[in-house]
Amino acid sequence: MTQTIKFTKMQGAGNDFMVIDGIHQSIQLSAAQIKTLAHRQFGIGFDQLLLVESSDIADFKYRIFNADGSEVAQCGNGARCFVRFVVDQQLTEKHEIRVETASGIITPKLENNGLVTVNMGAPRFEPQQIPFVADAPANTYMLDVNGQQIEISAISMGNPHAVQIVGDVETAPVLALGAQIETHPRFPERVNAGFMQIMDVQHIKLRVFERGSGETLACGTGACAAAVAGIQRGLLQSPVRVSARGGELHIAWQGGDTPVMMTGPAVTVFTGEIDLASFNKNR
Repeated sequence: MTQTIKFTKMQGAGNDFMVIDGIHQSIQLSAAQIKTLAHRQFGIGFDQLLLVESSDIADFKYRIFNADGSEVAQCGNGARCFVRFVVDQQLTEKHEIRVETASGIITPKLENNGLVTVNMGAPRFEPQQIPFVADAPANTYMLDVNGQQIEISAISMGNPHAVQIVGDVETAPVLALGAQIETHPRFPERVNAGFMQIMDVQHIKLRVFERGSGETLACGTGACAAAVAGIQRGLLQSPVRVSARGGELHIAWQGGDTPVMMTGPAVTVFTGEIDLASFNKNR
C-alpha cells in the first residue's frame, strides 16, 4: 500500500527539521518510522519532526517528535520554522499566529526582515513543574554525576533544561557528560543539558545535548533557558546574544513571570515527498 507524504526540510540556526502538513494529509507515523526517517544516512535526516495540525483553541496545533521517535512538548527553533512554513504554504495569511503546543499557547511572529520572534512564555522554576527532584526552588543545584559535583540551573521552557557554566564550550565534554545528565535520575522525564560560556554580560556561547536527539547545532529553548539562568543569577543582562554552532539567537527576558522572547532565523532547505512503503522496504 502506497503512503506518500509531502514534507519540507527546514533549519533554524542549524537545528534541522522535517515539517509535515498534517491538515491536508493523513499522517500516522510510529516512533520506529520517525527514528528511521531521522537517520542521516538512510533517511531524510533531522533533529526533530514537526507536525502541523488543526486546533480548536488556536490557529494551529504543533506536535514535535525527537529523532528517537519520542514526542516532546516544545521546541523553540522549530516554532520559528513552524510559522515560516504555514506562511510559505499559504495555510494562513497572518504573520503572527497562535499555536497550540503540549505546554501551552505560543505566538510566533514572522518579521519584515525574515527573522522570526517567538513569545516562549514564562520560564518555570518550581521543581515539580520542570520536572526535577528537589526540595525547593533555587537558582542553582548541585548534581552528582558519577561522583562529579556539577552546579546547574534547572529550568523549564516547556521542556526541561539543566544549564551549567563552562570555561570553554569547545573543550567542554558535551557528548559524554551531556548523555549522563540527560538520563540523570533527578530528571524523571530526561533533560536537555546546556553548556554555557559567558563572553560578556550580553553574549554567551552555547552547546546543548538534547534529550532524544544528542547534540544539535542550536537549541531554541536551550538558548532561552541559558539566558534566563544567567540573568537569574545576575551574570547576564537582557537582551542576550546566544552564539550556537549553527548560528545566533537573541533572547530577551525582563524577569519574574514575564515571557521570554526569542528571535532568530527560519530557512527552507528543500521540499520533497516520500513513499513510506518503498522507504521501509528499501531500509
